[in-house]
Amino acid sequence: MLQKKAFAKVNLSLDIIGRREDGYHLVRMVMQTLDIYDLLKLEKLEDNKIEISVSDSRGDMGAKEEISRLPVGEDNLVYKAAKQVLQKYLWNKGRQGGVSITLEKHIPIAAGMAGGSSDAAAAIKGINELYELGVMDQELMELGVKLGADIPYCIMGGTALSEGIGENLTKLPQLSETVVLVAKPPIAVSTKEAYGDFDSFLESGKWIDHPDVDGQVDAIYSGDILKTASYCKNVLEQVTGGKHPEIQKLEEVMKKCGALNAIMSGSGPTVFGIFSNLQDAERAYNEIETNNMTEQLFISRTVGGSSAIV
Repeated sequence: MLQKKAFAKVNLSLDIIGRREDGYHLVRMVMQTLDIYDLLKLEKLEDNKIEISVSDSRGDMGAKEEISRLPVGEDNLVYKAAKQVLQKYLWNKGRQGGVSITLEKHIPIAAGMAGGSSDAAAAIKGINELYELGVMDQELMELGVKLGADIPYCIMGGTALSEGIGENLTKLPQLSETVVLVAKPPIAVSTKEAYGDFDSFLESGKWIDHPDVDGQVDAIYSGDILKTASYCKNVLEQVTGGKHPEIQKLEEVMKKCGALNAIMSGSGPTVFGIFSNLQDAERAYNEIETNNMTEQLFISRTVGGSSAIV
């Protein structure tokens, strides 16, 4: 049996700069891996089959309602990723074999933290290792983007500038280990809904407050975490935050307790705050927990690319 950790990500900044004819949005964003992770356990099967099972973070099969709603068949992104790798590198070459994958969920679901994409990336890398295929990461990234724009980043991990539809990646200097408080309010926001709302917002002619992604990249190169945090901004928050006031309330608590900045990650609704010390993060954690503002709450830290999937 082989085990792989699939780490969550947050968007230190997220900007939408256009839209392709096929409907995909063109983005510029800075991505960062956190030490919150799902755990995948992979085992070889003799037959050309793929078996997926899911458990919650306590290891109880289907214990949480949201876990029980995850598909485990062909609609599951991990299943699709496993099939793509096995088809290309095993079955099409006349080799026999399948995989059984048990997925233990910790990353919040439908939360803007790339949980599904990271799980798929871990499955791709895990099967590559399990069957000793010897495929390089760049080729695996090119395979993964066919299933989801975040998958190439999740294979690479660390701190990165993401452009295009998310597939054009530039490795950035690793942030020094930083305390990050992550809070998911008890609401769900679909990626499709968030981007659709942004399109409507844009078409209405309203002013868009774009983040300064280049400024943040420069700050990362300079190693200035205070300046890096000051550039944190998510263009989707203008629409998602307007529909869900819980997002702003969480940010206000984090900033009041000493966060250098706090924003929504990805398509939301998860909010994260960057802290210069653990004590301030714990203070924010306690206030959010005491006031029942969230259903999932983590004190985490940033991790580098070499540790993104282990």
